[in-house]
Amino acid sequence: MQPAAAKLKIRILLIDDHTVMRLGLRVLIENQQGLKVVGEASGRADALELAEREQPNIILLDLSLPGTDGIDLIPELQAVAKEARILILTGVLDPEKHTRAIHLGAMGVVLKEKAPEVLIKAIEKVHEGEVWLDRAMVANVVGQRSRFRDVKRKDDPEAAKIATLTGREREVIALIGEGLRSRQIADRLFICEGTVRNHLTTVFSKLEVSDRFELLIYSYRHSLAKPAL
Repeated sequence: MQPAAAKLKIRILLIDDHTVMRLGLRVLIENQQGLKVVGEASGRADALELAEREQPNIILLDLSLPGTDGIDLIPELQAVAKEARILILTGVLDPEKHTRAIHLGAMGVVLKEKAPEVLIKAIEKVHEGEVWLDRAMVANVVGQRSRFRDVKRKDDPEAAKIATLTGREREVIALIGEGLRSRQIADRLFICEGTVRNHLTTVFSKLEVSDRFELLIYSYRHSLAKPAL
């Protein structure tokens, strides 16, 4: 029974050059049921070695590392730990850097000034496949992506996809745009969480997006939802 339970733990790799910070994170994380720190790294070389060896579920990555930019590590970490989800934990208050990290594949950003429970919640949600961004950052990402894509005409073929959405599917999309999670959407619409997931699967297929983050960006660009800023 014990080995089976151990497999359910979220395995986390810490990458931060401050020893005291890593110690504090380890204590915080391992005091939570279902979370386990499988390694600590202070720089690029040991980060890549540990990521490849341990194959963590979550990588907590600081953006300020000695001799390298944490952002540049993102694709390298993804290459050696393909199933890991990267969550940026940083004291760097730079929206452009945060946006670049998301473009490169990070699943979320948490500022070090946030309360400990925010970090724990972010770890759990990112592990479930959700993106962890505040509303202001979502707006910034949308703006960045829009600038790098051609503006589509009103006879946009996307209109045909959007026309296939049901009223309920549009409601689910709008609530995701407000930042609600599956359980919150279920409570708001008086349906079960499994039904929300079924709606999302259908929406992903109809709109040809692969996950919640792509749906979020799509919904903002096509006025299916508005950021709750």
